[in-house]
Amino acid sequence: MGMEKSDMGSLKVIGLEKAYGIRMLFSHVNFEVMRGDKVGLVGANGTGKTTLMRILLGREESDGGQVVMDRADTVGYVEQQASFSHDTLYEELRSAFSDLIALRAEKERMEQDIAGGAAGEEELAAYGNLVTRFEAMDGYDFESRIRRVAFGLGFSESDLAKDVRHFSGGQTTRICLAKALLREPDFLFLDEPTNHLDIGMIEWLEKFLQSYRGGVLLISHDRYFLDRVATRILELDHAEVTAYTGNYTHYMRVKNDRRAALLSAYEKQQAQIKKTEEYISRYRAGIKAKQARGRQSQLNRLERIVLPPEAARFKYFAFTKPTECAQRVAELEDITFAYPGGARVLDHISLLIRKGDGVALIGENGVGKTTLLQILVGELEATGRIKIGSRVKIGYFSQQHEGLDPSKTILDEICYTYGLDEETARGYLGAFLFHGDDVLRLIGALSGGEQARVAFLKLMLTGANFFVLDEPTNHLDIPAREAVEEALMAFPGTFIAVSHDRYFLDKTANCTLELRDGKITEYLGNYSYYLMKKEAEAEEQEERPAKKAAPAAPAQAEQPRAEKPAPKVAVHSAIPAARRQEMIERTEAEIAMAEAELKGLEYEMNRPETQGDPERSRAIAEAYAAKEIEIMQRYEKWEQLTEA
Repeated sequence: MGMEKSDMGSLKVIGLEKAYGIRMLFSHVNFEVMRGDKVGLVGANGTGKTTLMRILLGREESDGGQVVMDRADTVGYVEQQASFSHDTLYEELRSAFSDLIALRAEKERMEQDIAGGAAGEEELAAYGNLVTRFEAMDGYDFESRIRRVAFGLGFSESDLAKDVRHFSGGQTTRICLAKALLREPDFLFLDEPTNHLDIGMIEWLEKFLQSYRGGVLLISHDRYFLDRVATRILELDHAEVTAYTGNYTHYMRVKNDRRAALLSAYEKQQAQIKKTEEYISRYRAGIKAKQARGRQSQLNRLERIVLPPEAARFKYFAFTKPTECAQRVAELEDITFAYPGGARVLDHISLLIRKGDGVALIGENGVGKTTLLQILVGELEATGRIKIGSRVKIGYFSQQHEGLDPSKTILDEICYTYGLDEETARGYLGAFLFHGDDVLRLIGALSGGEQARVAFLKLMLTGANFFVLDEPTNHLDIPAREAVEEALMAFPGTFIAVSHDRYFLDKTANCTLELRDGKITEYLGNYSYYLMKKEAEAEEQEERPAKKAAPAAPAQAEQPRAEKPAPKVAVHSAIPAARRQEMIERTEAEIAMAEAELKGLEYEMNRPETQGDPERSRAIAEAYAAKEIEIMQRYEKWEQLTEA
């Protein structure tokens, strides 16, 4: 079934079906995307999201159903795996206007005929029509438009002449985005658009999509991105598509509420069925046999509630409690690093990671985040001093998973590395969704997400008490990401993680390090706290322009702890002053975050939708009261710490 054209001004999907052999990918899919809609398409890896999008685009055939859209509507597509057909960036972007270029060539040919006096009335009329079409399509402006869009996406004039094959993953994504946006399509289809983009670029894309006038359909595992952009969610699960209004967080809340309500109804029905069956069994042959037959008839007619299967989850065994280690897990003193022939990536960096910390390391692509991790684990040498605390055992999760042997089976990789018997190894692998013959697959034949799961299992089996994680959620779908988060939150050791997954950072980190221009700035809270501090700093700079001109202030946004005024502390305190100051600042950060959450609850409480729903209103009121108590307790802790 192909795509049909109508005059509806929307993209409408009716009864879409697709199967691969005996496996039904999806069936009876119905939804509509209007211009201005921002629709997130979510689901576990392998459910068929990309296939569904390709069918909507007409790049793949469905087995049944229709895709109907306005005759005049245009579609832009940013796919996961980019393929380029031209050498330079300029030529690649220019190819988006191939129809206009052909039209211009035809216009110039006709102009030559007219100038040579070879054109009659019909040719002149045809030329007039062609010029009108050319102008309506902004034919005179497309060359300058290429530059406007390219520069807007962070490319320079010199980049336009570069070979597209030499650009990074993030730049490649931006090239695909530029090609899609050049024609200002009515509908924009995006397949994992945040892959390979740094946080700054993701935030730019969020703002762009929020104001985009066309319809947007996007596949993403980035929950923070979905929260900021999506106004509706389509979930593809067990071959069906379910629609939800609102962003990702709202979708999860509604989905969980629906399942809880269904489970409650199921349990009540099961109890009633059991009671009825006991009655029938007791009185089948007695004086109440007639009543028993009546109840049996009722039971036969009963529409049974069927619970949907639980979503496949990335299950894990709890991290074994690691061995105790020193309070000062890792110290970097005056670390400087530059690649041969290049500028300094790290410039006199000093850093202390304490036992129990969950540290997020953020920054733009190419600033040196992975380099810093490699220096920390000893893969790269730098000037300065690195001290790893006593009894600290490092577990390193790299983006490339170099520790995996592509020639081994999954089972052998686990058995040989850790000396496990097959039964034990299969038990571990089963918890990581590798069942039956799956364990006999070669590591080299696995997808990125599957390799990440094996790498995580290996990390957990090392018994390390300090995890160094480089993009640990890359290639993982949402259930897998959630499980990794839960595991890290339960992990009693210490970790530092480089990630662009802001949702992951919010849940797991209690300290955020920003790497910019070779320097590190420390923020004593999670990603949301970091954002709040950055916004406050920006506002302060706007309010006090005179400060910009003041000399000698370091470029760092937040002063290091040592430079802040020391608090008044009791002389009899057993806690060292520096540690006490850190605890005070962390408590202040926790109070700030809790107060921000309280404001959010207050806003939710005052919404008409909440006030019109008694159950929801009660739940919000309870959460508000609990948050107030939490804030009071944190203030008490702060007062104890600051007492003279």
